[in-house]
Amino acid sequence: MSYLNFLRSDRKKENIPNLFDIIPNMEKRDIRIVFMGTPEFAEHILRRLVDDQYNIIGVVTMPDKPMGRHGSILQASPVKKYAVEQGIPVLQPERLKDPLFVEQLRALKADLQIVVAFRMLPEVVWSMPPLGTFNLHASLLPQYRGAAPINWAIINGDKETGVTTFFLKHEIDTGDIIHQERIPIQPTDNVGTLHDKLMELGADLTVRTLDDILAGNVRPIPQSNIPADELRPAPKIFKETCRIDWNQPTARVNDFIRGLSPYPAAWTVLRSADGTEQDFKIYAATPVEGAPIQKPGTITCDGRKNLLVYTSDGTLRLQEVQIAGKKRMDICSFLCGNDLTACTFI
Repeated sequence: MSYLNFLRSDRKKENIPNLFDIIPNMEKRDIRIVFMGTPEFAEHILRRLVDDQYNIIGVVTMPDKPMGRHGSILQASPVKKYAVEQGIPVLQPERLKDPLFVEQLRALKADLQIVVAFRMLPEVVWSMPPLGTFNLHASLLPQYRGAAPINWAIINGDKETGVTTFFLKHEIDTGDIIHQERIPIQPTDNVGTLHDKLMELGADLTVRTLDDILAGNVRPIPQSNIPADELRPAPKIFKETCRIDWNQPTARVNDFIRGLSPYPAAWTVLRSADGTEQDFKIYAATPVEGAPIQKPGTITCDGRKNLLVYTSDGTLRLQEVQIAGKKRMDICSFLCGNDLTACTFI
């Protein structure tokens, strides 16, 4: 049974008038859509929907974020900035269960809601529109449920990832899958490059999903019942999550650096010969073939263009770094003004 037929039968039980019987004859401008999202990833997809002339009648995004030394400047999200430019009404609730917000959302009379890189929605919100609410997630569900799927796919050394659209239900990222698209993770990818690839792929998949809903061709399938010990989570990343463990193998340390670059960035502690310590971020590195094995965290450098760090089974050549209080630099520029003789990473 298609999703639309399921909803038809479900609503007929309650004798509720609905628009499912006329969906195949409707145009994209006839479907009233509320879009929910916050960062650039979501803004790009919203922009694509507007460019393709879908009827976006409202946007829900995070409240403006305080910026500046004293938090006196409010920074709007990328989604809000674009929505305002397009004259689309914007809602910015502090709490998604706030009765005032729920009534404002209901007053928009959306037929469908789309969620991209937003917050976990309460049932009163995701169950509101007659065509339901679908989410675009930057992983191949059921793997990497959570807030940071792009990071964790690279950190774990995966060779493939993708995007998934699915209908929301109670448990986060567990709803029935509508569509998936796959993409290889290249050895040269970091979070920045993979983010941009998935953003483009996600825009295409969102449009495909909408078109299939309009055509009445959506047949969602339950997520695979994978044992819990085989699922890879994608929890939110904090500063301590990003600290490098030099006792790991070279390939794993390199994947860790790639999986956190350019943001929030992998870091370590640089200990000088006199015992002083500074935080030290690493944005890019390259494994060195055939290098001798030394104590993990040991540094060797030529003072010009080579800064090598030893891992549990080999060596990494650092390419882009940033010492605390300074700007990000390529390694040649960094070594011009910094002597790391007798330093170590801990």
